Amino acid sequence: MITKIANCVLLADRHHGLTEGVRGLLETLFNAVVMVADESSLAESAARLQPDVAVVDLSLAQENSLHWLQRLHQRCPELKVIVLSVHDEPSVRQAAIEAGALGFVLKRAIATDLLPAVEAVLGSAVLLPPAGTAVK
Repeated sequence: MITKIANCVLLADRHHGLTEGVRGLLETLFNAVVMVADESSLAESAARLQPDVAVVDLSLAQENSLHWLQRLHQRCPELKVIVLSVHDEPSVRQAAIEAGALGFVLKRAIATDLLPAVEAVLGSAVLLPPAGTAVK
């Protein structure tokens, strides 16, 4: 039997097909996985549920910026956020970390990198790749 390491995770992505697969992974670590598909539902659910972690698609908001992450961090300062993205440029990862994310996982590497990222942020560590490796 798998031991759950946390109570609740909030999963936010507009793409239903991706969230179903990610939900299956997260269910191995969390008692509850709550899925939302837009920025307002993310903010409302985070404030109401007080999840341990939020796993959020970088492109969740319609705007092309990380203002949603800053607003979420202002509303729920204790929330640990992991950003999912298709963009592997170091500047994108750095911008997400500067906006308040504790982890950054490429969507193409979700199967191998998401659970270690969740475990890292639950341990209060900022997830950064080892020197000389590709940005994750």
